[in-house]
Amino acid sequence: MEHLDDIDRLLLGYLGQAARATNAELADRVHMSQSATLRRVRRLENEGIIESYSVVANRSAIGRGTSVFVEITLNGQSDSQLDEFEAAIADCPDVLSCHLIAGGFDYLVHVACDDVTSYESIHRRQLAHLPHVARVQSSFALRTVLDRPATALL
Repeated sequence: MEHLDDIDRLLLGYLGQAARATNAELADRVHMSQSATLRRVRRLENEGIIESYSVVANRSAIGRGTSVFVEITLNGQSDSQLDEFEAAIADCPDVLSCHLIAGGFDYLVHVACDDVTSYESIHRRQLAHLPHVARVQSSFALRTVLDRPATALL
């Protein structure tokens, strides 16, 4: 973050809101020439500060409006058990994210589904068959209060 200047932060903030902005629009926004703006964006990409560009789909519109946060505890902590679990969870198509946690459980998994019935199916078909799982505790989100993109942290 220390090597990002105000122009870099402006570019990242604007791209976070409008990833499809043209280079001309970006240049106007930051009051620089198009060639200088393009060099800045390419540098941010090459340095890995911009990881990718994406589309945010309305989960409700695609039948995945229910978020379930699942606490998973494994029956062991060996490297092989963690590796096997992580490889298996990566193959679960309904999982949006999975985080290794320090605390009362091992992993926090975010599942997107249509409703309670569809989550039951995901639980039975996917989560219950993951390797080394000792305990699964699920919590349904009633609504999202805040969900900031990383560019909001600039």
